[in-house]
Amino acid sequence: MSGASAVTIERRGPAAWVTLDRPERHNAFDDAVIAEFTAALEAVAADSAVRAVVIAGNGPSFSAGADLTWMKRAAAPAREANLRDALALARLMRTLAELPRPTVARVHGAALGGGFGLVCCCDIAIAAEGARFAMTEVRLGIVPGAISPYVVQAIGPRHARALMLRGTRIDAAEALRIGLVHQVVAPEQIDAAVGRTLDEILAGGTDAHAEVKRLVRAVHGRAVDDDLVALTAASIADARAGAEGREGVAAFVEKRKPSWAP
Repeated sequence: MSGASAVTIERRGPAAWVTLDRPERHNAFDDAVIAEFTAALEAVAADSAVRAVVIAGNGPSFSAGADLTWMKRAAAPAREANLRDALALARLMRTLAELPRPTVARVHGAALGGGFGLVCCCDIAIAAEGARFAMTEVRLGIVPGAISPYVVQAIGPRHARALMLRGTRIDAAEALRIGLVHQVVAPEQIDAAVGRTLDEILAGGTDAHAEVKRLVRAVHGRAVDDDLVALTAASIADARAGAEGREGVAAFVEKRKPSWAP
């Protein structure tokens, strides 16, 4: 990869657009891109002025997944090197999935392999008509290991198995049907759709957003027992007692917008 940045961060008001900017390679990943992308996500997470994050791709594709040149190099027999690269990709996916800000995937063109994983890691996904999705790893004799937890969480184990085992591409309509994306729009309407989603997000409180994401991770897959009841009760009690909760309730009673509203 050249010395040019492969990931850009653009502030658009309270939202940060993190864009894969390697169009000549269809925004494919290699070790340098993974490191740069992870650092970009950590930077926006640390910026208290950022209230939402859009993940996008420049050029004809969202992301074609792993760069084939890098994959060939990474296929060396040394397991330690392979494991190091795989852990870096897994860290990227976890960083995105657990980002304490709402995340929106703006998907066009191809979202393959790791690109498919990025879509699953985002809280909300909006696709342009014509977008295509696939996990073709088995056709190369490998598996989509780093992205698998987020794929299963996004579309469930049965759809995940079917797509991983067959390695076939699906279109945006099928992605919508199985819950991979939340909305499909004409290509010329995708930025407007992302903008409307950001407006909806920004009507909520930043602390509440972070707590919602933490709460969903905490309750997912757990039995509703005394411990879970206590955890969920504490979450709402703490939110009500917090400064943001007090401001939100006061704004509602006083028929005004809360301080965080655009």
